[in-house]
Amino acid sequence: MKTLLLGLMLWTLPALHAQLSRPTIYIDANDDFKTYVAAAFTKKKVPADLVLDKEKAQYVLTPSEVAVEKQTTGSKITRCLFLYCAGVEDRAHVSVQLVEVSTSKVAWAYSVNKGRGQKNQQSMAESIAEHLKDDYLNKKK
Repeated sequence: MKTLLLGLMLWTLPALHAQLSRPTIYIDANDDFKTYVAAAFTKKKVPADLVLDKEKAQYVLTPSEVAVEKQTTGSKITRCLFLYCAGVEDRAHVSVQLVEVSTSKVAWAYSVNKGRGQKNQQSMAESIAEHLKDDYLNKKK
């Protein structure tokens, strides 16, 4: 019986440790981009838990507002006439900072630029999630 209990404990211990060692992150954003980032965390399997209570978070992820640089119709026509039409769509960019709550230290920061402006928020959020996972969380282990 003791062997079975010990074996069961050893089997569940790594899974329990993996759950306990996952950082908790609060996304501090007021707009819809927060939802895109949360969905991207799930899609990209970011090894962190998102919390809705800022007081329970180890880290706060703060994105800037998504800035869209619109191309005017005139500039699009001019580019297509004299150059080529590639790259004439609107562009958007956003920057994020991951701050460790206990020390107020910026643990990680990233900036992403994408074409198609406002329509590409999902792609920008997925880029943030992927880079957070690869550049910071997986290297921290």
